[in-house]
Amino acid sequence: MGGISIWQLVIIAVIVILLFGTKKLRGIGGDLGGAIKGFKKSMQDDETTAEKSEQQLENQKDASFSNEKSTEKTKEKDQA
Repeated sequence: MGGISIWQLVIIAVIVILLFGTKKLRGIGGDLGGAIKGFKKSMQDDETTAEKSEQQLENQKDASFSNEKSTEKTKEKDQA
């Protein structure tokens, strides 16, 4: 009742094709597809960058923990 029927969509598509032409619509479609691919690639790059930074933080925490232990041992030796 309130929806758009298939015939209404066909009429809209014909009007759009007549206004813009098939070459321009093809170009717009290609540009849109390229933009979507670029967006997906950047999202994947962001995820891998985030994972690498998390691993680096964990490595830094491990390194700082081992440094704290070694400084505690040297302090104990100096006091004795």
